[in-house]
Amino acid sequence: MNYALPRWLLICLLLLISSVASAQEAARLNVGASSLTADEKGWGWGREPVLELKLVLSKAVPYRAVVVGDPVRLIVDLKSADFTGLRTEDLFGHDAVPAIRWGGLRRGWSRIVLELPGPYRITSAGQRTKAPQPVIRIALEPVSDDEFAPLPSATAALRNLPAPAELPEPAAQPEGLTVVLDPGHGGFDPGAQAGGETEADVVLGFAKELRTALEAQGITVRMTRENDSFVRLEKRMTLARDAGADLFLSLHADALPSGQAAGATIFVWNPKSNGRAAEQLATRHDRKDLLSGIDLTGKDDRLASVMMDFARTDTQPRSENFARFLTSRMALQGIGLHNRPVQGAAFSVLKSPDIPSALLELGFITDERDRANLTDPQWRARMVRVLVEAITGWARDEQFRETNLRH
Repeated sequence: MNYALPRWLLICLLLLISSVASAQEAARLNVGASSLTADEKGWGWGREPVLELKLVLSKAVPYRAVVVGDPVRLIVDLKSADFTGLRTEDLFGHDAVPAIRWGGLRRGWSRIVLELPGPYRITSAGQRTKAPQPVIRIALEPVSDDEFAPLPSATAALRNLPAPAELPEPAAQPEGLTVVLDPGHGGFDPGAQAGGETEADVVLGFAKELRTALEAQGITVRMTRENDSFVRLEKRMTLARDAGADLFLSLHADALPSGQAAGATIFVWNPKSNGRAAEQLATRHDRKDLLSGIDLTGKDDRLASVMMDFARTDTQPRSENFARFLTSRMALQGIGLHNRPVQGAAFSVLKSPDIPSALLELGFITDERDRANLTDPQWRARMVRVLVEAITGWARDEQFRETNLRH
């Protein structure tokens, strides 16, 4: 007797098994696309930043979000979600709050816990379930102690919290990385001035703070000036080349006419100016000083210009890549940005064809709010942290790209 199942029934069973397995598959968090952002609204005025948690998942899941007290925490429970192997420090903006941890809660449920810097309330929470990927967004705003109203059943919500994970080893930093910091102006050139502050002093102090933070990461740092002295623009480039710089970062806090936009701005070399700048460099500098490792002595101006343009085909994308890393980190940390945060310019300190270079306007000293930030130790510490993250992240990305190119 033949007990073989009809083909149509076998297909139906296979489809049913496949659909059940798919339904039981846990949702995974896309850490790279998720983030915790801190809006600078109210920063520096005695209030904590507005926060938004964005969770990008492989599929939509039931969830709940509550704020509890003692200490103040945001708790997000997700059904059928798996965080195995995911590190909280890989979440963009993870250090905007004192601590984050996640893990299994009970069978079929996982939990995310954010320790908040003060009393908060949830202003909105929702899940977009449509393609390309489901996204949960939870917005929180700071409130006064009197307005703080945590979940009454906080004890129940806090049961079975994920155990704090052991602190991970710091991410490995690229070996041999050298960064040259260029505090603008100095000496008889104080730069922009407003409110009793000078641009030269502000950026020099900031550069020293940034140097300390970068050196703590094992990065070699050189500065074009370490005191109130004047350094010619072309010499700043030569100092960077002599130091074997992997990145040249010029720091400024300029002036804008009243009423113009403020906020941090990043400048990279404008390719449209390449021809003119190459001609100027070929005539004003010793040939051997134009490109490290390439002796242009005895070459005519046209050949020198062509070789510099060729070098820029490698360094220009790397400079632009750094600008993207930096704007991303600033946005995630709630640093106020100019309405055009990345711009091209023909500044002298960006002319080097063989070193990835950028000029960062930390803010505009003539803008009252920017000036308050530039002189606020808390804001400066945030900006230093952002730059360290951007520089190390960019360097790891450069190393990864270089390794792949070798293969």
